Amino acid sequence: MIYRITFYRILTLLSVLSLVEISVFAQQRPNVIVILSDDGGYDDFGCYGGKEVHTPHIDELAKQGIRFQCAYASASVCAPSRAGLLTGRYQQRFGFEHNISKRPTNGTALEDIGMDTSVATIADFMKYNGYKTVGIGKWHQGDGPQFHPLKRGFDHFFGFIGGDRSYFPIPGKVKPTQMLVDDGRIFPEDSIRYLTETLTDKAISYVHRYRQQPFFMYLAFNAIHTPVEAPLTQNSKYNHIADPLRRAYLAMLENMDSNIGRLIEQLKSDGLYENTLIIFMNDNGAATNNGADNGQLRGLKGSKWEGGIRVPMIMQWPAKLPKGKVVNAMVSGMDILPTSMDAIQGKNIPGQAIDGLSLLSSYKAAKNGHEYLFWRRGVAKAVRHAEWKLIVVKDDPILLFNLKNDLKEQHNLAEKYPDNVKEMLGQLAEWEKKMAAPKWLSGVLDNDQNQMMKHRMDVIGRAAEKKYP
Repeated sequence: MIYRITFYRILTLLSVLSLVEISVFAQQRPNVIVILSDDGGYDDFGCYGGKEVHTPHIDELAKQGIRFQCAYASASVCAPSRAGLLTGRYQQRFGFEHNISKRPTNGTALEDIGMDTSVATIADFMKYNGYKTVGIGKWHQGDGPQFHPLKRGFDHFFGFIGGDRSYFPIPGKVKPTQMLVDDGRIFPEDSIRYLTETLTDKAISYVHRYRQQPFFMYLAFNAIHTPVEAPLTQNSKYNHIADPLRRAYLAMLENMDSNIGRLIEQLKSDGLYENTLIIFMNDNGAATNNGADNGQLRGLKGSKWEGGIRVPMIMQWPAKLPKGKVVNAMVSGMDILPTSMDAIQGKNIPGQAIDGLSLLSSYKAAKNGHEYLFWRRGVAKAVRHAEWKLIVVKDDPILLFNLKNDLKEQHNLAEKYPDNVKEMLGQLAEWEKKMAAPKWLSGVLDNDQNQMMKHRMDVIGRAAEKKYP
């Protein structure tokens, strides 16, 4: 009897030790949180030079981590940019060239417009490596049931399927793409306080729920996308701003920053902060209609100018990465997937090619980025290589800029450096051979004409740029 009690005590102790070992192992594997803002201006974040708005929590991410000065979205509009981020590859590889529309090209059925289901997402990769996966916020990767986040690698999804919706409860009938859903169940409109806050509430609840096991979270705010609806409790703070659109936009941005702060406080409260990789990024350049500011960058959302594709991007992991680093390496939203996999030392899903690079060593040398980056949407294409930037738009004159000397893209050097033009056009042609034709066209019927107009050298100034969305 004594021996039996001793045996059971030993067995119990071993079981406890085993659980402790599993718990320690889980804690050693970092959590990964990707935070995406929507349509923010490059100059509207304090750590990127913003002066009119207070973004202390985003600025603190940069202070405690790495700020990328030469980061790019893989597209200058929402949906394809997100497809590139979520898959770690050029979205043109699988025909996702334009925003979601109702205009399929030959060979594509209307119901098949969305992110190719044969392509694995970052959630698929993380789940493949034993992580709980949580998606929150704006999806915009296809309206059909086969494209739903719960079928694209996410264990949980709290958000809406489309590209925009109100920040406040929608009265009356709600469009299916704008309904807020909670793991497939419709979330009551009257339970929404202010959407940015409601999304963060859910993110916080999942952080606490999965605090004892590794998790991946994709928190895709719809802030600061239209409709421009400031939170009622903060709107008066910016009364000194003359433009009412800009005033409301700044209040929305500060509210998003405050909610990022709430999320970080939860990580600290649950003891997860030090071993959580956080990557913050904006999805594309400042929109033409939301009051955002790109500062000195030429162009806006939808263009191949720097103001359309260069974005704020910050990476923080207190346990592993240095603090306060500013990195000039050329990086992309496509790098988020391989960076996450590198952080967890994960295994790749067989047969899934990746175009992105891990950023974990990007701070060690400027060359630890991409040698070339490419863009294409309709008739507008671009190439970035070293300090050079090439823009090609149908029959318009070819544009070549030296961004090291001319970040504002004021001086076309195409005629002066024909060899550079020839080399970059050759690289672009080789890249295009590997890409697929778009499976659908832009929902903007005059998109090609807009593309041609917005990339003309004589379209100068914000008022002129905003004429061609």
